[in-house]
Order: sequence, then C-alpha cells, then structure tokens
Amino acid sequence: MKQTFAHIVIMLMAVCHMEAQTIVTGTVTDGRAPLPAANVFILGTTDGCLTDTLGRFSFTTSKTGQLTLKATYIGYDDYTLTAPASSLHDIEVCMKERATSINEVVVTASTFSFGKSDNFKTMDALDVVMSGNSCGDVVAALQSLPGTQKVGEDGKLYVRGGESEECQTFVNGMHVLVPYSTNTENTAVRGRFSPFLFKGINFSLGGYGGEYGQALSAVLPMETTDMATSDKLGVSASLVDWNIGGTKAFTNSALSFNAALTSMGLYDQLFSQREDFTRPYRKLSGEAQYKHEFMGRGVLKSYVGYDLTSVGLHEDDRFISLKEHNLYANMTYKTSMAHGYTLFAGIAQSAVWNHIDDAVAAGDCYRNFRSELHLKTELRKTVNQQLKLQAGIENYLRHSTLSLEPHHYTIDYNLLAAHIDAQWRIVPKLFLNTSVRMENMRRQWLLMPRATLSYLPNKQWQLSLVAGRYSQTANDDQLAQSHYTLAQSTAQHAILSVQYKQGSSLLRIEPYYKHYQHLPLLQQGVWIRSGHGNSRGVDVYLEDHSISHRLTTTLAYSFNDSERLYQDYTQMRTPSFASRHNLRLTAKYNLGKLIVGLAESYATGRHFATGTTPHYNSVDVNLTYLLSPKVIIYTSMSNLLGRTNIHAYDAAGRAVTSSRDRFFYIAIFVSLKNNKAYDISNF
Repeated sequence: MKQTFAHIVIMLMAVCHMEAQTIVTGTVTDGRAPLPAANVFILGTTDGCLTDTLGRFSFTTSKTGQLTLKATYIGYDDYTLTAPASSLHDIEVCMKERATSINEVVVTASTFSFGKSDNFKTMDALDVVMSGNSCGDVVAALQSLPGTQKVGEDGKLYVRGGESEECQTFVNGMHVLVPYSTNTENTAVRGRFSPFLFKGINFSLGGYGGEYGQALSAVLPMETTDMATSDKLGVSASLVDWNIGGTKAFTNSALSFNAALTSMGLYDQLFSQREDFTRPYRKLSGEAQYKHEFMGRGVLKSYVGYDLTSVGLHEDDRFISLKEHNLYANMTYKTSMAHGYTLFAGIAQSAVWNHIDDAVAAGDCYRNFRSELHLKTELRKTVNQQLKLQAGIENYLRHSTLSLEPHHYTIDYNLLAAHIDAQWRIVPKLFLNTSVRMENMRRQWLLMPRATLSYLPNKQWQLSLVAGRYSQTANDDQLAQSHYTLAQSTAQHAILSVQYKQGSSLLRIEPYYKHYQHLPLLQQGVWIRSGHGNSRGVDVYLEDHSISHRLTTTLAYSFNDSERLYQDYTQMRTPSFASRHNLRLTAKYNLGKLIVGLAESYATGRHFATGTTPHYNSVDVNLTYLLSPKVIIYTSMSNLLGRTNIHAYDAAGRAVTSSRDRFFYIAIFVSLKNNKAYDISNF
C-alpha cells in the first residue's frame, strides 16, 4: 500500500513538472538567410540551444512569467526579447550585422602582408626562405608579387614603373637609408635583413598614408618580432653562407644576436661562371636586438646591424676592388597614456662607407660616405568606434661626401615633415582614410593630401579607391651638381582595388595610374626640375588552396605602360627598367616531411638605346625536407632549363647576363634548443 501511494505521488509530481515546462521555438535569420549555430537562450538560466543549419531552434524551460530571450551570433548585434513565457513560440529573430569597430578594419588596397593579415596567410618567414630561388632573401621573395618588375642586373625592387630608389624600407617605423648589400655592377644584390627577424612585412605598392614619406612608388614597412618567451639557439650552413643566431629571454626583456658569413669562394671553385673575379664576393654581417617590456608602461625595442662586404673583379683594363661598410641602428619606444592616447618615439642612424678602386677607369679611387639621422614621434588615439586619429612629426638629417677625381662634394641638409591621419567609419561597411603630409626642405613647403575610400560589404568583398600625392628628394649627386636647385620630385597615385576572398581562395585586381612631375632632367650639362612621366597598368593576383589542402598555387600578373622624360633622356620613352608584361606562377605541394616547390617567371623585353632585350624566362624548383623537428634540409635550383637571359645592353651594345645561367643552393637548418629548426634567427 505504501509503495502504491509513493508511485502515485511521483506520477503527480511528474505531471505537475510537465505542465510547468514551456517549449520555446523559432528561427534566426539576418533578414536574408538563416544563421546556423546561433546561440539562443533564456537570460539568467542555462536553458537554450544552438540553431540548426536552417536557423531553427527549439528547447524547453521551466521558468514562468516574464522571460528575456537572448540570441547571439559572431559579427552581429545581440538580440533580446522580453515577453511572457507562454508567447515564446514560433519567434522570428532577425539579427543585425554589427558595425565593425574602426580598430577592426583592415584595408588591404595595394598592400600585401607577409605573416597573417585579415586571417588570410600569404607568406611567412619560412615561405620567404623557401620561395623559388630567393635563398632566404626578402627582396627576391617580394618579386613574386604583382606590380614588381624583373631587373636581373641589380636584383632590386622596381614597382609599377618606378625606379628602385622610389621604394623605401622602414624597420619599426624608422627609415633605412641603404636596405641592400652591395656588389659589382650588373650583378644582383640582396636585401640586408633576415626574414626571421620580422613578425610582419607589409609591402605597399602605392597609396600609403601620411606616416610614410620620401617614397615616390612604394614602401616596405617591417615590424620586428615581439618579446621572446624562451631561449633559442640555432645554426645553418650552405655552400655560400653560414649562420648562427639565438635569443636569451629574461623576465621582462630579451637579448638576441645573429652572425652570418657569406662567401662565394667555394661555390666559384665548384661551378664555372663568366666573370673574372680576383677576390670572391664576401660579406660578414652581425645583428643584435634588445627588447624590454615596462610593466604597464610600454615597450622598448632596439636594433643594430653591421655589414662588411668586399669583392674584386677583373674587367677590361681595370682591376675593380670594392669594399663597403653598412651600419644601421634604431631605438623605438611605444607606450599607452591617459585618456586612450598612445605615444610612439624613435631614432634611427644609418651610415654607409663605399670604397671602390678602378671604379670608372684604371687607377681612380671612388670614396663615398653617406649618413642619415631619422627622428620621429607620433601620437595616436581611438576616439570612438567610428574615428581614429594619428599625428606625428619627423626630421631627416642627411650628410654625404664624395671623392672621385676630378669630382668632389660635401652636402648637408635636413627635411622636416609632419602628418595628420584620420580613419573614419562613415556608415557601416563604408570607411574613409584621409591624411595630409607636409614636408619642408630648404624653406620650401610641399603639401600632400591622400585618401582611401573603402567599401566592405561582407567578409568576401573589399573595394577601395585610393588617391594621393607623394614626394622624394633627388639623389645626392644630382643635389650637389645642381647646388640644391632641384625641388622634390612628386608622383600622384590613383588606384582602384577589388578583392574577393572565398574560403581558401583570394583574387585581387588593381588598375592604377601614376603621374610624375619635377623629375631631375639633365640638359646641356645642367640639372633642372622639368622632368615628367606617366605609368599606368593593372595587377592581378590569385592565390588558391582549394584544389587540395596540400597544394598552394599562385598567379601574379602585371601589365605596365610607362614613359618618362628625365635624367639624360632627350624625348619621352619607356625607361630601361620597365617591362610591359610580367608573369609569375608558383605551386607548392606539401607531402608532410617533404615540400616541393615550382615557379615559372616570365617578362617581356626591355628597351635600351642599343636594342631591346629578348623576353626573360626562368623555371625554378626547390625541395624542403624535414629530417626531424629540429633539422631542415633545403635545396633549390634556379633557371632549371639553363636559358641564358639577357638582362640589359650596355652603352657599347654588349649583352649583360648573369655570371652563371643556373644557381644551385643547398642548406641545412639546425636548432640547438627546444625549438623548431627555422627559428634559428628568430629574434
């Protein structure tokens, strides 16, 4: 009898409980399509669920009376509804896309970010090392991107019909006077910096903001890595270079070093080449970096690097002997202040000594010393979710001396600049970046307005319209010979950028136009400021990972049509460094421990006074083998088919080619600490 009574009580309680349960149902959409995996729940309880693929939800709650239903979804404003429990069925929840905060906006117009940007990985330090025939050179890896032009006789960056000097390099926001190592004439040079040094490389092909000046065509800002949390030590070795680097981590600071020796002596003995070197190319370089984090007050970064380069070459009746010392150091400090302000301050010193015997004729001596002191300070503030402001001032103090009989000169000048930048979210999905840069050189002021209007309708599309004015001083020789009468050269940029990103594919198309004014022009032995020119074209970039998760393919195509009247030109013509069509195709297949890379580079001929070169073509292949987590073996072969590419013609009409048609590279990277092998130089 007692058991029967207990069963009746339990059944009555269950019935009461069932009567108290309320079923909550409905759908979640954005007004156009259902939102799957949205989180829907009763506020203050654990009652809720995620929506299905059709945006539907259904769950029960024991709560009664007035309840608050809440729905959340990434990228959308939260939805809330307060109503009686009995009415929470067949609810149509329409969520509104959240307006992006100005700090979350990443405008990629005319910029390629190495590392991660906007969650799309284009290239990291290891990719730079293993890109085609770059052999670890950042500059060579950048030449796989659209907008760059193949100039094999010096290997520098030429962007969208502009000279190599029109592309300027910055480290932690501070200018680098000479970012390349030196070499003999008609021989490709390399960039000075290791890709492992940087956490971010943002290569802008044009249309950059007011922070960057003294660059007519492009800027290459590079940011060094953040504070190391563990010790690192590693070595690498190849036929042409040897490297050791490491980091010692402390509680709030880290000290890093890197030393490298490059020598072509062994390689020249093993493989024949066309040049008659009396002393093989050698470069001894060292780098050190110190970082310190002040608890809650800021971050201090300092860097110093030194290169000593030497080479000897027998050419005609000359025994050329070249030696260069290149020193660069900077220190920056960044800290957060009251009322949401951020302060940045930096100082950088560049000094380059260049000594060449038999430089122009047998018996002469060329001596050149160049230095630059760069001072910079900026104040930044995010006013609200719609507006971000930045203002700064900087000063370039430059000095140069040259001695080459019968020419001698010494020049000193400073360039003062200020800029104001504003990033404004006009309405959701529409953003405007405006800036004004002002520069003063020898009491002459130059005003340069710049603007970028971007429309980001969703995460797939990005459309931008960029316009601006940019400036650059003439080189030291031209300034000295003109007695400072040359004004700054200017270039006006207009760029339309369309980018589409879907899943694992990225497509970018950018038509552009540049108009040059006040270029240095040599007439009757006198430098004047009447040079001018135009450069127009379109760049196309496609990156795809969709064919296979193991395969990455890229296509980079550039069309450029440029003309100039400058330097010693007597009429408008295409500059000798510009080729009309450039194409680069790459494929990388990951087999786990083995990575295979293949690249095809093509460029149409370039025009010289003594003729037009044949088209350029090179097929490059590379293999990377992970012997163990701490050991990587890398090998590459450039110009696999052995084509003799003619890069240029000299004044006598002779073809200028590389010292060898193919270049074979093999290296081993070894970690001596508990980290990966490719961290050997990771500061």
